[in-house]
Amino acid sequence: MKRITFLLSLLFAVTLAPAQTKIAFINSATVMEQLPEAQDAQKQIDGLAQQWQTELNQMAADMQKKVDEYDKRKLIMSDKRRAEVEKELQDLDKKIIDFRNAKFGTNGEMFAKQNELMKPIQEKVFKAVKDVADEEAYDYVVDRSSSTMLLFANAKHDLTQKVISNLLQK
Repeated sequence: MKRITFLLSLLFAVTLAPAQTKIAFINSATVMEQLPEAQDAQKQIDGLAQQWQTELNQMAADMQKKVDEYDKRKLIMSDKRRAEVEKELQDLDKKIIDFRNAKFGTNGEMFAKQNELMKPIQEKVFKAVKDVADEEAYDYVVDRSSSTMLLFANAKHDLTQKVISNLLQK
């Protein structure tokens, strides 16, 4: 819905604007791939994700061992002991879920770390886009790699390489 609204607004603005309205596009994914600090930040994020995933896998393996052990012995356990072990397993399961949410959830450490590392880089890219758009006198610059659907774009209006050059010169 947002894409359609954005495209209709852009189309409406272009049709009502004077004939000299200039629109260009970039591919921010390409910019980020070629920016050394973005690559370094992504490596840090990937390293953390791998570390946390390893911890999560170990917790799950430990839980599975305990479940298997419980399944083997539950018939010879007293009702009281069976209830205690089941409670321990539930607590362990909750601990795994809490860990996953704390690390990978929407407000988890991964999200915070991505924001901390990538936000300054994104601001730098936005500034470079603005600088290039100002130099080239573009009225609108659309990101081709985002969720905005760009049905057609003439390559002569692609500012991606100019933005990369602008970023690498600084």
